[in-house]
Amino acid sequence: MLERGSVSRADRNAEDRAQLLVGEASQKWVLRNVNWLKSFIRIFLGIVWLIDGYLKFSPGLVDSFPDLVRSVGDGQPTWLQPWFNFWSSVTPGNAALFVYTTGVLEVALGVALVLGFMRKIAYLGGIIFSLFIWAIPEGFGGPYGPGSTDIGTGIIYSFVFLSLVIINTISGPSKYSLDFLLERKYPFWKRLAEFG
Repeated sequence: MLERGSVSRADRNAEDRAQLLVGEASQKWVLRNVNWLKSFIRIFLGIVWLIDGYLKFSPGLVDSFPDLVRSVGDGQPTWLQPWFNFWSSVTPGNAALFVYTTGVLEVALGVALVLGFMRKIAYLGGIIFSLFIWAIPEGFGGPYGPGSTDIGTGIIYSFVFLSLVIINTISGPSKYSLDFLLERKYPFWKRLAEFG
């Protein structure tokens, strides 16, 4: 554990920002545990992405993927039909490419999250990738109308990634990550790993 005097100015600023945002009643507990809490969220999300990626290699998914994408366009508003028609026309001839590329990206994202490797890139990439999943195979969570119950999971994933960006910006470096070890040896690594 570092002495208070040896903590970097950036770490003190991050700690000060976190103290301002946390309520007085829970302030000490959250601050004492912020490193493992944010690491737990990151690792748990990584495990979810690893499972998602693993499932992309299930037998039969490549064959059913074009029908899945085509069915998402059913019942969507007229102004969205060109978007779904495009993806419905592209996926049948390249289903294996789409499915396996998605699986590899999901596994890579899961590994990066579990290990805490290149977190800045992983979080930003996770936001974009989640929005693509939401927009294409999830059909923006629609169609919306009677019987609609939610807006899809991809958008929720993107908000979890955004929350990790905010938490890491406020609380500073993640001590329980591969990035933390790399930053100590290679200071330039901080640009790939940290926000703020």
